[in-house]
Amino acid sequence: MLELKRVSAGYRGSPVVRGVDLRFVPGRILVLAGPNGCGKSTLLRTALGLQPRLEGSILLDGVDLNALSPRQIAQKAAFMAQSRSVPDITAGRLVLHGRFPYLSYPRHYQKQDREIARQALQWTGGESLAERPMKELSGGQQQRVYLAMALAQNTETILMDEPTAFLDVRHQLEVMSLARRLADEGKAVVMVLHDLCLALRCADRIALVHDGRLLDYGKPEALYERGLLEKAFGVSLGRVRTAHGIQYYYGDIKEELS
Repeated sequence: MLELKRVSAGYRGSPVVRGVDLRFVPGRILVLAGPNGCGKSTLLRTALGLQPRLEGSILLDGVDLNALSPRQIAQKAAFMAQSRSVPDITAGRLVLHGRFPYLSYPRHYQKQDREIARQALQWTGGESLAERPMKELSGGQQQRVYLAMALAQNTETILMDEPTAFLDVRHQLEVMSLARRLADEGKAVVMVLHDLCLALRCADRIALVHDGRLLDYGKPEALYERGLLEKAFGVSLGRVRTAHGIQYYYGDIKEELS
């Protein structure tokens, strides 16, 4: 389990996030929500040591992150970045890169590695893309392949920065269904989402980040009732009970939290 204790992080010594306490609990979907530029992506990257923290401590299964090698961290937690370059290789080959933390150099894939990669592509609905060059895929198709690469690491914790970006509504719901499946299997699933209604519908817990600080944390319905989501995002929110459970919707634009 990943645990952040009073973590501050930023760039060139200037904090973007300050004093954050969070635990990424196995069996739960945690959504980091907040306006653009509030520090959500910085927090994700810092949690895996991809960006140095300025203050505080980060524990991975009880061990300080600084005491672990990048390979050891990658065997325990996977990260799907929001922006990345597109290599000139096939989708199937890229997904196999998710097995790198388990291979020595020079890398030789075993039958198990190829099967795990195949299953990861299948889970994300990208199995038919395996032999196609990444540069020929649409943005949504590339997103499914990068998600499969993260899943191929086969870790207990998976962090995803905007995994539904570039996807149509159907595939957004498929990603969230996959996240639920992973959480039900006991994995800690942490994701940044900009679609607040999707987050309220699918998350087990929401961490609301505003101006670099953890403003609120809890179950979606509790955050909705406290009203800080509306103030942080500058919109009104409504909800209605349907045959498929509670559905949330956006109302009018309102004054943001200062």
